[in-house]
Amino acid sequence: MRKTTIVLFVCLFLLLGGIGQAADKLVIATEGAYPPFNFIDPQGKLKGFDVDIAEALCQVMGADCKLMVQDWDGMIPGLLAKKFDVIVASMSITEKRKEAVNFTKPYYQAPCRFVTLKGSGLEISAEGLKGKNIGVQRATTYANYLLGKYKDVVNIKYYDTVENHNLDLAAGRLDAVLAQAIFMSEYLKKPEAKNLEFAGPMIWEKEYIGEGAGIAVRKEDTELLKKLDEALAKIIADGTHKKLASKYFSFDIYPY
Repeated sequence: MRKTTIVLFVCLFLLLGGIGQAADKLVIATEGAYPPFNFIDPQGKLKGFDVDIAEALCQVMGADCKLMVQDWDGMIPGLLAKKFDVIVASMSITEKRKEAVNFTKPYYQAPCRFVTLKGSGLEISAEGLKGKNIGVQRATTYANYLLGKYKDVVNIKYYDTVENHNLDLAAGRLDAVLAQAIFMSEYLKKPEAKNLEFAGPMIWEKEYIGEGAGIAVRKEDTELLKKLDEALAKIIADGTHKKLASKYFSFDIYPY
């Protein structure tokens, strides 16, 4: 009888210990339409740098994570509505967004740049852009830049995805687009972009572009934010971040 009691006690102790050490369950949202950062491969799987970073952070934290696709416009509303717990979607850290959510430290930085048709001679200035149709993904820092710098000069055309404004540019329905320079440098290598080229310099203005891309959580999730920042610091220090980035980029995207 005594042995049975001891065995039951040990089993109960192990069970409770297991419950106490259960992995955090997190649902992570990304867009799935922003290669090479996040995209869906031909087999229907989420891939890209954001996805790799999310998985690496989950591994360091010992968290049980599930990734899901969320349209860009619904990212922050979806987080606040608790459809998911974390956003890892190349979201630029801006003062406006920090009013709604908390961000980790940046995990990469990238400028934006205009892209136009080859031979257009488009000059990136108030005079050169006057009356031009410029495409941009809505609810982005690049849209903020156009509004802040050229609102009364250009005709801003808003799109749900970068791919859609690129299609309109290639078809001649736009004079230019403004998008992230890393993303567009990869896009310009594709056959469908053979008639497109960059115009003007890289744009780094922090007022519009932000501090870099960060991972977003709800304001109240302070402990989760701390864990994510600690995990991010670890994968940067041990070289994991650099190794993951080298799969997609031939240059440093972490200039901090």
